[in-house]
Amino acid sequence: MTEHDLASRNCEPCKGGVPPMPEDEARNMVAQLDGWNLSDDGSTIRRRFEFKGFAKAVEMANLGAWLGNKQGHHPDIRFGWGYCEIAFTTHEAGGLTENDFICAARLNALVA
Repeated sequence: MTEHDLASRNCEPCKGGVPPMPEDEARNMVAQLDGWNLSDDGSTIRRRFEFKGFAKAVEMANLGAWLGNKQGHHPDIRFGWGYCEIAFTTHEAGGLTENDFICAARLNALVA
């Protein structure tokens, strides 16, 4: 599945009992996403955006929050002067699900 394919989809509401994605599958999926990295434990994907100044970092944090709210799949966001880091994981599953990759692809499409 390509980044474009993922970006055209919407998140599905989480239901209990969904297992996390196997790490090898997560590695294949993150390889399709420009700028995203898989955590060492395979449970999270994150992307760091860098800017000159604080205002753009705040705007990026707000964009990530808006997307998460719209998709019903909320990221962890850290930001400060010159950077914004957005991370997706599915807390209910205890790791990654396809929803995380959909949100990452949609965020990439928004900032392209």
